[in-house]
Amino acid sequence: MYQKYGKRLVDISGALILFPFTAIIFIIVAGCIKLDSRGPILFRQKRTGKGGEPFTLYKFRSMPADNDVHDTSKSDSLTRVGKVIRATSLDEIPQLINIIKGDMSFIGPRPWITDYYDNMNSDQRRRNKVRPGITGRAQAYGRNSISIQQKIAHDLDYVDNVTLLNDVKIIFVTIKTLFDKESNTLGKSGIHEELQELKKQNKPRKKR
Repeated sequence: MYQKYGKRLVDISGALILFPFTAIIFIIVAGCIKLDSRGPILFRQKRTGKGGEPFTLYKFRSMPADNDVHDTSKSDSLTRVGKVIRATSLDEIPQLINIIKGDMSFIGPRPWITDYYDNMNSDQRRRNKVRPGITGRAQAYGRNSISIQQKIAHDLDYVDNVTLLNDVKIIFVTIKTLFDKESNTLGKSGIHEELQELKKQNKPRKKR
């Protein structure tokens, strides 16, 4: 009942309530981005949503405008403001727009670029049975310090146990994780490395 009806109601209500409170943060962050580097305030990218359907995800731009990959798992190419908003997750605020549009939920597996979905096996793709979230079980219990396999395992566990209680737990653990230095340290494995690991794991074995 919660997954089918209640979760979406909570998402819409929560996003509408948060909009006025995040407006001032939006203005401040937007101003800092414009002062720090040239380029647009928002970053837009195609991500894979529920059922494997692509959608446009919105984030505050945290890298130079000429970076077409936007691999924010590494700190090498982040702008000065980008490092701050990435570490504090303020770059995710524009995703309230995605929640209102129905692309995303507050809680769910993070929406990855389409290349990830293309290289997953059928079981791993179950993580896309629900709307992707601003935060999820993998972010609450590891964030940047765990492997791609561990992230998927957390996501699948969430998909199999979508309840209001689990969503509330993930919110509180995520808040705690934001103050955890180890979890907020940008990982050594970026998009390229994680994709290679997925391809290696799911590579068809040759018949003997």
